Amino acid sequence: MGRVSQAQAQENRQRVVRAAAELFRERGPQVGLVDLMKEAGLTHGGFYKQFASKEALFEEAVTQAFEDAAAQAYRQPAAAGGLGDEEIAAYLSVEHRDAVADGCPVAALATDIARGHGGSAVQDQYSDGVAQLAQLLATDGDDGLSRMCTMVGALILARATRDTELSQAILTAARATLSTSG
Repeated sequence: MGRVSQAQAQENRQRVVRAAAELFRERGPQVGLVDLMKEAGLTHGGFYKQFASKEALFEEAVTQAFEDAAAQAYRQPAAAGGLGDEEIAAYLSVEHRDAVADGCPVAALATDIARGHGGSAVQDQYSDGVAQLAQLLATDGDDGLSRMCTMVGALILARATRDTELSQAILTAARATLSTSG
């Protein structure tokens, strides 16, 4: 097989990073390279031509995951004064609970980051993402941290208890707690 162009190599690299951003959120950084490359539509043999290590990919994938989150509806209203009830309800929905691969990286990666996956650079990226989410939830009288903790904690617990009545009850309770129109 012939060599790929630089443009194709860059496109392939981006496909791997995007696939990793989804798979790492969904299954954690223990995902195997064969599965990861298959998800990207590439053979695993080319991985080390693109990345120094799986840890290097994890760092890029975390960046990509936060960029993906920035494009989500619950991240966009920052300029308009933060997140409102509608965005919070979307975050605390069954659909978001079940969409781990393209959902909030703060919730999806919390335990992996806490366990030291990716090292200090990734932890710094993650911390910045947490701070940005809290800032989006800030109100005149609150810095957003307690609201963020409620949302992220509820999402993590709802995912851990998926397919139970408790899961839905957790999401409902968190929405009610955070509702500003009640």
